Amino acid sequence: MADTTRLIQSRYRLLDMIGRGGMGEVWRARDESLGRQVAVKCLKPMGPQHDQAFTRILRERFRREARVAAALQHRGVTVVHDFGESDGVLYLVMELLEGRNLSQLLEDNKQHPLPVADVVDIAEQVADALGYTHQQGIVHRDLKPANIMRLDDGAVKICDFGIARLGHDIGFTSRLTGTGIAMGTPHYMSPEQISGGEVDHRSDLYSLGCVLYEIATGVPPFDMDDAWAVLVGHRDTVPEPPRTHRAELPRFFDEVVLDLLAKTPGERPADAGDLRRRITLGRTGGQPEIGRVRLAPPVPVQHPGGRAYRLPSWTRNMTAGHTAGGAAGPGTAAIDQATALTGAWTTANGPAPGNSLPPGGTGRPTPPPELLATLASRHSAGLNLGRLGHWEEAGDVHRAVASEREHALGADHPDTLASRYEVGFTLSRTGRAEDALREFGRVAEGRARTLGPDHPETLAARQETAYVLGQLGRHFEAHQVYAAVLASRERSMGPDHPDTLRCRHNLAFNLSRLGRLEDSYRMAREVADARGRLLGTTHPDTLVTLYEVAYTLGRLDRWTEALQTYREVAQGRAATLGADHPDTLSARYEVGISLGRLGRSAEAMELYRALVADRTRAGGPDHPETLRARHGLGVNLGRMARWEEALDEAREVCAIRERTLGPDHPDTLVSRREVAVGLGWLGRWAEALTDYRTVAEIREQVLGADHPDTLASRNDEAHCLEQLGRSTEAVDLYRRVADLRRQRAMPPH
Repeated sequence: MADTTRLIQSRYRLLDMIGRGGMGEVWRARDESLGRQVAVKCLKPMGPQHDQAFTRILRERFRREARVAAALQHRGVTVVHDFGESDGVLYLVMELLEGRNLSQLLEDNKQHPLPVADVVDIAEQVADALGYTHQQGIVHRDLKPANIMRLDDGAVKICDFGIARLGHDIGFTSRLTGTGIAMGTPHYMSPEQISGGEVDHRSDLYSLGCVLYEIATGVPPFDMDDAWAVLVGHRDTVPEPPRTHRAELPRFFDEVVLDLLAKTPGERPADAGDLRRRITLGRTGGQPEIGRVRLAPPVPVQHPGGRAYRLPSWTRNMTAGHTAGGAAGPGTAAIDQATALTGAWTTANGPAPGNSLPPGGTGRPTPPPELLATLASRHSAGLNLGRLGHWEEAGDVHRAVASEREHALGADHPDTLASRYEVGFTLSRTGRAEDALREFGRVAEGRARTLGPDHPETLAARQETAYVLGQLGRHFEAHQVYAAVLASRERSMGPDHPDTLRCRHNLAFNLSRLGRLEDSYRMAREVADARGRLLGTTHPDTLVTLYEVAYTLGRLDRWTEALQTYREVAQGRAATLGADHPDTLSARYEVGISLGRLGRSAEAMELYRALVADRTRAGGPDHPETLRARHGLGVNLGRMARWEEALDEAREVCAIRERTLGPDHPDTLVSRREVAVGLGWLGRWAEALTDYRTVAEIREQVLGADHPDTLASRNDEAHCLEQLGRSTEAVDLYRRVADLRRQRAMPPH
C-alpha cells in the first residue's frame, strides 16, 4: 500500500510498516496537519471476492465500531484520532505507542515469565482499563498478549477495541446460515465463546486470566499444539494453579487467576473493577476477599447428567494459533491445521481411546503431513467458494478432496466424511436434492459407525437429510427425521443448546408445510423466545425464527400480528446486518405483503417503491429480488384500481423475467398471470384468455394436469371463457377441474 497510497486523505503520510496481522497492516505515519507521528491501521481491502452488499455492510460496521473505539477515553486504552476510507482501504488513525506488546516481551525474555512485580502491575492496569470499557458497555472479545502494550514508561494499554469486535462481525456475516464462527484465539478463548454461547464482559475476564497465567508462568493454561485439545481444555479441565509452575508468585495472585479462569461466567469476579480492587489490596498487603483456592490437580469438569458438552463443529477447522511464547508446534499453519483435523486418526499408536479404526483402516500407512495440509487447504477453499455463492465450483473442489481423502484416510475417516458432507451441501444448493439426499445418507451412516449415533456431527448429517426431504416435498418423512434428531439433541446437549434450537426451528418450519399451522406457530414462538433469551433479541438466529413466526401468523390469517412481527424482524436486521442486507430487504418485502393483506395498499405501494429503488441499487434492475419487489408494486397498483399502471408494470416485469429466467420459470408464469388479471379488469378478456391459457398449458406440461397450480390456472381460464360468453366451454372446463381435484383427493388403493 505504501507504494501506491503514500498519502491518505491528503493528511496521513505512511512512513514504514510496523506490524501486520489478520485484519491488515499497521504503519508509522505522520499527520501532516498537526505535525505529529501517529499509527495508521489499514484493514485489508475488500477485493472482488466479496459482493457489494457485504462490502457495504463491512464499511458501515467499521464506521460504527471505529466511533465506539474513538469514544473510549482512558489512559489504559489506545487513543483513536480518526478513521475513514481511502481508495477502498478502511483505515484507523491511532496514537503511536512506544513500547512492546506482551507477546514481544515474552519473546524478548526467551519465553521465560516476566518479573513478578511487572506481572502484578500489568494485571492491575489492565483490570482498571477493562473496568472502564465494560462500564461503557464495550466487550473486547479478543484479548490476548499481542493486544496489550507495555509502554517504555511502564504504562499499559489495551489495543484494538472495536477492531476485535469488527473481526467477530465479519466472521459471523460470512456464513449467517451456518454454525457460526467465534472470534478469538484458541489459547485465550472463554468456554462460552467456544460453545457459541452468549458473550459478555466476563468473557474478557477469562481471556485476561489466560494472559496473566502465561506472562506469570511462561506458558498458557492449556499448552498444547492441537487446537481441539486446547479448546477441550478450556471447556473441561481446571488448570493447574500458577504457583505449581512458579512458587514465588503471591498466593493472592494465584487465587485471582484461578477465579478468572472459572468455567462459568457466574463463578468469575463480578466485574473488572472488583478485580482491580482485589489486586490492589493484594499488592499493598491488604486483606483481599477470600478467594476460592483450587490447588487440586486438573480434573475433568462434570457436566449436568454426566454428559460431555461437545464442541461445535466449526472448531474442527481451527488451528492452535500462536501463544505469546511463539508458534504452536512445528511446521506451517497449514500443517498445524491438518494435525488438528486428523491427529486422532493418524498417530502411530492408532486412534484415541474409545475410538475404533475405520473399516479398512487397520494397517493404513500414515499419510504425509504435507498431503493432509494441502487437502485441508483445498477443503477451506471449497468452503470459501460456497460462502460466496459459487456452489458448482465448491462442489467440484469438495468432490475432488473427498476422493483423495478417502484414498489416503479411508471412507469413514472424519475428514473424508466432512468433505462428503460439503458435497451434499453443494448438491442441495444447486437443485440436485435427490443426489444430496444420497450423499447425506452416506455421511450419516458413516458418522454413526465411527462417532456414534448421538454425536453432533452425525446429527448434523441426519438433519440435512431432513432438510433435503423437505426440498423434495416429502414433509412427512422430513418430520420423522427432525423429531428423532431433536430427541437426540435434547438428550445429549440439552433443550437450550444452539443446535437443539436450530433443529426445533426446522421442525416448526416443516410442521407449517404439513399444514399443522397452530403446532408450527407454537413451536416457532417458543424457539424465538429461547433464542432471544440466550442470544439476544436482534441476533440473526432469533430473527430468522421470528420471521417464521410471522409467516405462520399470515397463513393463519392473523395479519395484524404478522405485520407487527415482520416489522420487528426488519428493524432488528437493519440494526444488526445493515439496511441493505438481503435479509433485511426480504423482511421489508413481507411487511408489504402484510399491508396489502390488511387492505392498506397505499402504504404497501410506497413501501414497494422504496424497496425497488434499494433492490436496484444493491443487485441491479434485472435481479430476481428487484423484479419480485416490482411485482408487489404492480399488485398493489391493481388493488388501488390503477389498472393501466398495474398492467404496464406487470408486462415489463414479465418481459424481463422471460428473458433472464426463461418462459417456463414459475416467477415468469406468475407475472404472465398478473398481466392477464390486469387485462381482465380493463375488460380486454380476449387478450386475457391468451395469457391465462398459456400459463395453464405450461404448468400442465411442467407440473402435471392435476397439480394445484395447474388446476388454479385452468379455473382462471374457465372464468375468462365465462366472461367472453362462451359458457359451454367454461362449464366443461370447470367440470374437468372438479374431476381432477376429486381424483387427486381420493386415497390410493
